[in-house]
Amino acid sequence: MPRQFDSWGRLDRHERQSATIESLDPAADDGSVLAFGNGRSYGDSCHNDDGRLIPMRPGARIHAFDPGSGILEADAGVTLQEILEHVIPHGFYLEVTPGTALATLGGAVANDVHGKNHHRRGSFGHSVISFDLLRSDGPALRCSRQENREFFSASIGGMGLTGVMTRIRIRLMKVASPDIRQLACRFDNIDGYFDRIDAIDREHEYSVAWIDQLATGKSTGRGVLMAGNHAEAGDRVSASRRHLSVPFQPPVNLLNRLTLKAFNALYYGRAPQQETRSLVGWRGYFHPLDAIGEWNRLYGPKGLYQHQSVFPADKARETVLELMECARRHGHASFLTVLKRFGALPQPGLLSFARPGFTLTLDFANQGAATLEMLAALDEIVLAAGGALNPYKDARMSAQMFEASFPDWRRLEELRDPKIVSDFWKRTALALPADRVDAGAPAGRKDGVETCQNENADNLKQINLP
Repeated sequence: MPRQFDSWGRLDRHERQSATIESLDPAADDGSVLAFGNGRSYGDSCHNDDGRLIPMRPGARIHAFDPGSGILEADAGVTLQEILEHVIPHGFYLEVTPGTALATLGGAVANDVHGKNHHRRGSFGHSVISFDLLRSDGPALRCSRQENREFFSASIGGMGLTGVMTRIRIRLMKVASPDIRQLACRFDNIDGYFDRIDAIDREHEYSVAWIDQLATGKSTGRGVLMAGNHAEAGDRVSASRRHLSVPFQPPVNLLNRLTLKAFNALYYGRAPQQETRSLVGWRGYFHPLDAIGEWNRLYGPKGLYQHQSVFPADKARETVLELMECARRHGHASFLTVLKRFGALPQPGLLSFARPGFTLTLDFANQGAATLEMLAALDEIVLAAGGALNPYKDARMSAQMFEASFPDWRRLEELRDPKIVSDFWKRTALALPADRVDAGAPAGRKDGVETCQNENADNLKQINLP
């Protein structure tokens, strides 16, 4: 049955065919399938236009939570917000929480999302204990660091290509309060950020910086740094739920250079010049844009692209400046320009995006060919710095850029379920020369699923989980 399965970038909006989980049966002649969560991916990793999408939200629920161990078991279609609302009254919080709580648990695993504390706790995959994986070519698998280890690693950050995750078990962390004792201050230029971030990260669980991408001259790279730790017991902010929304699609992009220049000046001007501490509610600190329903409509009817890259720490300062200047030179303004540090914990997934260094996120309204040209120029800067692009948020990177970012992609192709594929995978991995992958078919699965034939096998040994 056709229905809307939009991604958050709203770049390719049309009805798509839905399927049920029974479509994984090899006897079912339904073509290819792909699990679909809550549509918070920006690009086409959640789409499968030549096949069908399996909606995971209907009927999803939390099955068990043990306040003694902090272990929760839930269906893949449960949202992170539903998990937080369930566990916060017991004094727990997600170890890693991304910028939106409206992503599903399965999406968080399949995209190995990260938060503001990667320098402390790594990505979401580090908190995953196990999950059940349905495949079309055999019985369901229980995957963990002890069982079916290679499928476990390949599924974390594997964009849903290894099978359909059903029940997932994760570890939560005990907190005195879900709210955040925040330190906020502005910095005059990019040097102001890099001069203080080491000390900030040593003292804080979380840190993130907003950058004024349009500032130039002595103010180039100015922004606002927001760091924090969970508050003490008894410190709570009155609960606040959204409810602003963008009720209709504006006919034009409202986040253009003129409006953003004014917004940036106002936001920067209102930020404290000196370090200021305050108590901030967890929704406001972690998920501020969740308070505005359908905020992606502000980018206009053509949608938006998000460009997120990671690059080594020793090249971070100049790479950030080059990326922002390149966007300005091409006449593009980024509303959400966010800079964070990634720590040195081993990657839990075969294709995990987060790796040691710094990550810069830029959001751009779609202006057609001009935007694609600009994004390709940004890719070249990232490539020259030895960096990588985030595939989970991408809608247009080249196959060559994907291969440069994820040289282990061939092993994921070998482990990909033969009935599962995405538009992203077809556009990147399956578009590479035939001598690297055979016409889009799985490249020949190995039977020894208990072995791991890449560096992530050693990485798994370094992660101490129950």
